[in-house]
Amino acid sequence: MRLGVLDVGSNTVHLLVVDAHAGARPLPAHSHKAELRLAELLDEGGAIGAEGVDRLVTTVAEAQQAAEDKGCEDVLSFATSAVREATNADEVLARVKRETGVDLQVLSGAEEARLTFLAARRWFGWSAGKLLVLDIGGGSLEVAYGIDEDPDAVVSLPLGAGRLTAGWLPGDPPEAADVKALRRHVRAQIARNVGEFSRFGKPDHVVATSKTFRQLARIAGAARSTEGLYVQRELSRKSLEEWVPKLAAMPIAQRATLPGVSDGRAAQLLAGALVAEGVMDLFGVETLEICPWALREGVILRRLDHLPTTG
Repeated sequence: MRLGVLDVGSNTVHLLVVDAHAGARPLPAHSHKAELRLAELLDEGGAIGAEGVDRLVTTVAEAQQAAEDKGCEDVLSFATSAVREATNADEVLARVKRETGVDLQVLSGAEEARLTFLAARRWFGWSAGKLLVLDIGGGSLEVAYGIDEDPDAVVSLPLGAGRLTAGWLPGDPPEAADVKALRRHVRAQIARNVGEFSRFGKPDHVVATSKTFRQLARIAGAARSTEGLYVQRELSRKSLEEWVPKLAAMPIAQRATLPGVSDGRAAQLLAGALVAEGVMDLFGVETLEICPWALREGVILRRLDHLPTTG
């Protein structure tokens, strides 16, 4: 069957169309995305402003049309941090449904972490042992740990790259004092949660998902995306520690010239790097591997698990 998954995230609205059936690997057939950066469009009261809502409605309608054009039998639609935490979330969701017919399901941070963990577990398999999975989005950081398909511990923290950039790093390039203050804030938030995970023991394999980690790995020397999904890509803490001060000194336009960094994500790269460095340091991670699958694939896999089997 052909399935679509519509992900309304803090940075982008992304429709992924796959051909899939129970017990098989989902095969990507089409991708449609638009950068909205909703995490940066919240007003002082924490609401998504009128312009942001208008753009969201238009983008969701376009994605829904693309799903129909590509022959999707069903579209799994969900929203994450930016919509979840908006003070006018109910109004936004109601308007999207009224004007597009799309009923966006809002995932909790814990659900995000669990579904991302499921995707990573299926990608690496049981031989990976105990997994620690890290994901930096536009609005939040998710951490999950476990040995099965359902993690033993999860946490979602308000440490997304878009959110932190908008709230902590106004300069271009940012002031050294602002970078230092953000670094302190990030590490304090993460440190409060390390104990919950350390009681389960050291992971056998640490993996990371999300655009932020992929870009950081790329600028640190990992293979480009055109070399395929199955090329192993890693990011070491040592490389990251060398890159953070370089990124802090660069204006946004210069960051956008780095390999694998898009214009739309260049502004958020420093904040994302500070979060990545902090979580790797505080969790004692020397090297992690980039996982090609993440939340969208987790949503698809969970749906396929509930399909009736034939035979």
